[in-house]
Amino acid sequence: MAQWVLPAGVVIAGRSAAALYDAASIASHEPLDVLVPTGQRFGPVKGLIVHRGELAATDTVLRNGIPLTTPTRTCWDVAQWLPTEEAVAIVDRLAHHRLVAVPDLRESSKARVGKRGWKRMRQVAELADAGAESAPESRLRVRIVLAGVPVPVTQFVVERDGRFVARLDLAWPRLKVAVEYDGLWHDDPEQFHRDRRRLNRLLGEDWLVLHVTAKRFREDFDGFLAELRQALRSRSH
Repeated sequence: MAQWVLPAGVVIAGRSAAALYDAASIASHEPLDVLVPTGQRFGPVKGLIVHRGELAATDTVLRNGIPLTTPTRTCWDVAQWLPTEEAVAIVDRLAHHRLVAVPDLRESSKARVGKRGWKRMRQVAELADAGAESAPESRLRVRIVLAGVPVPVTQFVVERDGRFVARLDLAWPRLKVAVEYDGLWHDDPEQFHRDRRRLNRLLGEDWLVLHVTAKRFREDFDGFLAELRQALRSRSH
């Protein structure tokens, strides 16, 4: 529909562009983000969030006939328009899909020092990690790091005698401390059983594993953070 609604030069951008790259979710009732080149008149239009800014020809692409920002430009825009946690979650997904490379984003942000928005892009790029496997895990990692906790390793694989034992969402391998995000799939009894069996194997490896549910992340992150800091301190001695 976008190619019929948008005038020439106006493109799908931000979180909406990320959704078209399968790096974000947009509900059917949510408005679309569009970017209008500086100097071009367009909007307001119901159902659209209109952003304005410089837009080079190299910043746009056609995907299934829909004009939208490139993955790299999308990263830049979400860094400006969204809270840090949300922006990093999208950049993580784009990087996980190999549509952008995190080292390139970091270099790009350094090259644009002094330009509008470069500090936000630098922060988002520094926090991004292509190893993240879900948006909730990305948000959890970002909030942990912004709280001053050392950066964890994403999707760390634990092995014993060269054999796979488990893969952990977030880990501090030297201290053998890990954090697992318990998503909705834990409502599946069989998956819950497999998860707990995996946890038992990890305990046999002397790992300390903390679990975080979506509810606790929303309502008691400070409590969880205190537990994580205590776990890391206890293993540092």
